[in-house]
Amino acid sequence: MRNLEILSEEDKEALDLPRTTVDEIGKQDKKKLYIESYGCQMNFSDSEIVTSILQENGYATTSLFDEADVILLNTCAIRDNAEQKVRNRLKNFTHLKKKRPSLVVGVLGCMAERLKTKFLEEEKIVDVVAGPDSYRDLPNLFEEVEEGNKAINVFLSKEETYADISPVRLNSNGVTAFVSIMRGCDNMCSFCVVPFTRGRERSRDVYSILKECQDLLDNGYKEVTLLGQNVDSYKWASADGTETVNFAQLLERVALINPLLRVRFSTSHPKDITDEVLYTIKKYENVCNYIHLPAQSGSSRILKLMNRTYDRDWYINRVDKIREVLGEECGISQDIIAGFCTETEEDHQETLSLIEYVRYDYGYMFAYSERPGTPAAKKLVDDISDEEKQRRLAEIIALQRKISQERNEMSVGTIQKVLIEGDSKRSADFLQGRNDQNKMVILPKGNHQKGDYVNVKITSCSSATLFGEVE
Repeated sequence: MRNLEILSEEDKEALDLPRTTVDEIGKQDKKKLYIESYGCQMNFSDSEIVTSILQENGYATTSLFDEADVILLNTCAIRDNAEQKVRNRLKNFTHLKKKRPSLVVGVLGCMAERLKTKFLEEEKIVDVVAGPDSYRDLPNLFEEVEEGNKAINVFLSKEETYADISPVRLNSNGVTAFVSIMRGCDNMCSFCVVPFTRGRERSRDVYSILKECQDLLDNGYKEVTLLGQNVDSYKWASADGTETVNFAQLLERVALINPLLRVRFSTSHPKDITDEVLYTIKKYENVCNYIHLPAQSGSSRILKLMNRTYDRDWYINRVDKIREVLGEECGISQDIIAGFCTETEEDHQETLSLIEYVRYDYGYMFAYSERPGTPAAKKLVDDISDEEKQRRLAEIIALQRKISQERNEMSVGTIQKVLIEGDSKRSADFLQGRNDQNKMVILPKGNHQKGDYVNVKITSCSSATLFGEVE
């Protein structure tokens, strides 16, 4: 789990683990599904796909695990801490399993894919293990369990995109939604398990993406976030080869659906983000002026060890182009790893200087955690002490918090267009929403409703949140 210290309480809640279903879908006589999601936005999106598949196979959802017939945990494997959260959570279901042996407990996602049959051996409570490409097989896996067997499917597909499945929106605010545009990753960053847990890149049919976005708009949603491990490498071709669509072209097509449908995307890779994408953002007002651009390190030497396939100068070139095309007000956020293998104090200082140069609006920062099976685990030595990692991480967080405060202060006195997402988590007298740069804005409720666009004059700020009054 990423370090969330500089995020607002609302952001922490949005990213915190776990997240459960809220809406109960279906009739009382159906078997009931309870699902929790851990980790990245892709996992939350996948849980909506899983729910859709199981709903089509006769399941209803419940927000109460003690009344469920099936409990599923959709897991993350990015850090050991994330995996330990899942193992600890499974212990909470042990008494329920003893009381109701027919209860099916399943583990989905990246942790399932990484551990495979080992999971069934280590966690006796688990009946089903399913990787990210095997969710269509879940009804069959449940049947195997009903026959008295453990069930597993961790086959990684080269074609599966779940393009034909209409996700069931879980925990939905009815305003914003994730739309998966591709799956997998071809970038073999030495620290990352994703290529091994989610497989190779494959892009989803452009027309299925556009249909999902249109359906969301028709159902009252006002914002979509296009999701992929590396959205910039999206590339779809028609079966006859007469039509090809890259990410910039997809972004344009989604923007053209309706000017009232706000469009975001995540995540960009510094080696792939193109000028064409930047000019598309500039061209369409409803494409948000915000880019998440993971850096991981400010040292070219460390970036090479990480196999990021770009160096410091390349990254700065991309940032300079963003500022040239989209202006200083464009929001940029980062991922940064502190204490990667062999990182020296000089390397660490280069990371700090990169943060100073770019002046990120916010970031996701964490200490390096070696993951079994990755190239780094096989070829490099995790030789930085935990104490040193934490010291460097603390310095990175402190600098980012300072810059986040300064960046937010630039908005004080300005008018920001905000899409209201619902009540503030702290007070029912206030609403919360996000501006173009993906920053949380808190405003008095007044007569405004969830889903409204409002112009807000920013009156004050913290390092993670803007506060204002409706103009």
